[in-house]
Amino acid sequence: MADDKDVLRDVWFGRIPTCFTLYQDEITEREAEPFYLLLPRMSYLTLVTDKVKKHFLKVMKAEDVEEMWFDFEGTSLKWHYPIGLLFDLHASNTALPWNITVHFKNFPERDLLHCPSNSVIEAHFMSSIKEADALKHKSQVINDMQKKDHKQLWMGLQNEHDSAFRNLRKH
Repeated sequence: MADDKDVLRDVWFGRIPTCFTLYQDEITEREAEPFYLLLPRMSYLTLVTDKVKKHFLKVMKAEDVEEMWFDFEGTSLKWHYPIGLLFDLHASNTALPWNITVHFKNFPERDLLHCPSNSVIEAHFMSSIKEADALKHKSQVINDMQKKDHKQLWMGLQNEHDSAFRNLRKH
């Protein structure tokens, strides 16, 4: 049986090969080529898709760009769910790469929350961590951490470093 540390490391460093394609009804100045990324399972779409946005903005007119959002086979992908969870919920039985459609118009107000900044993602992430810690450890892990440890955890997730993983294992 695998050691807990090995399982945690595999989950933390897991990646999903993904192909981003622009929605067919988006207005472009020229054809948009797909964009490929290895997405970290333990991150959020809105943290790792700046390159996707830059790629597709090259073929779009500025006036045709609104808030970017994603779907998989017609299902809007919630930014506040970790990438690995989104994949497991919607695409775990499909062939890789995971094909995600990129939209810049017609934001699905009824299905998705707006994500105005990375600070909103950080607040959501820390809230989720605190909730999980309360359920599993009666808040002992997060309460024992200093503010700088919380920041290091967030920066590790944002920058895809293993420092966040090491920090959690210390406590």
